[in-house]
Amino acid sequence: MGWLWAIIVGFVLGLIAKAIIPGKQHSPLWLTTICGMLGAIVGNAVARALGVAATSGVDWSRHLFQLVAAVIIVAAVDALYMGTLGKKKLQARA
Repeated sequence: MGWLWAIIVGFVLGLIAKAIIPGKQHSPLWLTTICGMLGAIVGNAVARALGVAATSGVDWSRHLFQLVAAVIIVAAVDALYMGTLGKKKLQARA
């Protein structure tokens, strides 16, 4: 059941991150979901390191760290994805 929640949270975080980043992102949905999952892991680690991982009520600070991490990871991975995809398209034309 833990993996199912990880996939759902990663999917939602990835989509929100894509919506926040200006411009069009070209990475596929499966890659966005993986980036969202990584953002959740990194955000949890940062929150734990800062001592705000477990608070009473809703952990808004932890969710904010997760979202910021997901935005950074989605933007970086999309740039790498487009760089790799663009090179493949140039090689196919030659």
